[in-house]
Amino acid sequence: MSFDRRTLLRKLVSFVAASPVIAAAQNAKDGKTTIYPPTYSDEVMGPVNLHEFEPIAKSKLHKLAYDFIAGGVDDEVTLRANRESFECLRIVPRVMTDVSKVDTSVTLLGKKLEAPLLLAPTGGKNLVLPGADLVCARAAAHVDCIYSVGGAPMDRLEDEGVELTWWRNTIGQPSRESAQNFARRCEDDGAAAILLTVDNQYQSNRDRNNRNRFDYGYMSGGVPTAGEERPPRNPAVAAMLLPHTPNMTWEYMNWVQQVSDIPVVVKGVLHPEDAATAVDHGAAGVVVSNHGARQLGSVIASIDALPDCVEAVGGRVPVLMDGGVRRGTDVLKALALGASAVQIGRPYLWGLAAFGQEGVQRVYELLSAEIKLAVALAGQANLQALGKDLVRNPRCGL
Repeated sequence: MSFDRRTLLRKLVSFVAASPVIAAAQNAKDGKTTIYPPTYSDEVMGPVNLHEFEPIAKSKLHKLAYDFIAGGVDDEVTLRANRESFECLRIVPRVMTDVSKVDTSVTLLGKKLEAPLLLAPTGGKNLVLPGADLVCARAAAHVDCIYSVGGAPMDRLEDEGVELTWWRNTIGQPSRESAQNFARRCEDDGAAAILLTVDNQYQSNRDRNNRNRFDYGYMSGGVPTAGEERPPRNPAVAAMLLPHTPNMTWEYMNWVQQVSDIPVVVKGVLHPEDAATAVDHGAAGVVVSNHGARQLGSVIASIDALPDCVEAVGGRVPVLMDGGVRRGTDVLKALALGASAVQIGRPYLWGLAAFGQEGVQRVYELLSAEIKLAVALAGQANLQALGKDLVRNPRCGL
């Protein structure tokens, strides 16, 4: 195959421009230190999008662990809807706008993020590897994002000199005393906020777990190895009625605020009246979420619930969303519909299972890069310029 001089020159310029060394030099000129693409092994850099981490993770996980993370509730109608609703939305970009500089930064509760992306709380990390919460926390510190976590000992990171902004996730406590003690501990531990998950009143009905005879005790210690015997702790049973915090009401917000100034972000809201009520009771933020399609079956997709919740909140506090986010264009759509930022859950667990801490980092960095590219190609220079006119839903005639 022959090439003329112009073709060869073009290929040389493209090759040099793609070099991480050149990227580093440009970043240094701009006062940045991040090299993009990141310098990981060929194996870690192999997946070209978030979808491609899942099959790698599946090949390395026990079937019980994979099904626990991948599965949804009942017939998984909402699990599919979370993706289908994003795919139904179409972007209407603008052109002939100056996007030579694109700013995707956002500030949440005083924390500036270079991308509108957070790592959501997830159950079952220890099914992937022991001490996974701290591994993911170190990854979050590396990419400088907000990480939400349950009961992991975050003081370990402080002892290691790791700087991280983190929110303490909880499904609530049943009494005023226990709620107030929890809030005080969160402040003492250095949490930047409480992420109150309000849609977990009972253990949900997850067919994959029921079929696999999954024991929820595995969530702390992992799946038993071959030949290992453990007495059952909390085996899954179809349609079991296992209470978590069924008595929690909006009074919980008052309990916490009586003893603490820590911000409370309410997660698990789908109805606009609940979004408004959360703010009326002092919520510092609202997360529109159907719990990754893992609680009540056949509920509305998070992205479909987002616009009405944004309207109900009326700009009083940030509105976040999660559920089904896999692409930078998904994030662009959510931001255009009024979200301040989005959270991801399963994708970074697949990164964790595939490649450990570097896998979590790579998932975050890859999606962040896609977000910036999507914003630029939509003809927008910053997130403040995004609006509803950027998206259409042909299926719904919008």
